[in-house]
Amino acid sequence: MNSELILKELNFKAIRSSGAGGQHVNKTSSKIELTFDLENSSAITDEEKVLLQKNLSTKLTKEDVLIIFCEETRSQHKNKELAIKRFLELIKNNLIVPKKRKKSKPSKSAIRKRLDSKQKNSVKKALRKRPKLD
Repeated sequence: MNSELILKELNFKAIRSSGAGGQHVNKTSSKIELTFDLENSSAITDEEKVLLQKNLSTKLTKEDVLIIFCEETRSQHKNKELAIKRFLELIKNNLIVPKKRKKSKPSKSAIRKRLDSKQKNSVKKALRKRPKLD
């Protein structure tokens, strides 16, 4: 994954933040909308695209566009930095291929110990019964 090429493909839009805020929030566009077109990206390989589409299926639009909003601070520039940071972290974390799980089985000594304890338990419980009087 080449971060510089991906950053060139990002689109930003500044929007007015929602919620109460008074004079400042009513006249400044500090909320940032970051969009990334996964389908038409040349910075990501086809294998990576398939992996990202699978892992980010809930966050992508029907056109395979990833949208991230950031309105944490009053500064447009800080919100833009935060959105980029979140985006890169999201991409990096979802490109990790999990290791395949190898089947394991218990050792012979573990099996023996388990069977011995079961046998002891069974003898203990058998001794609780009333003796048979013939």
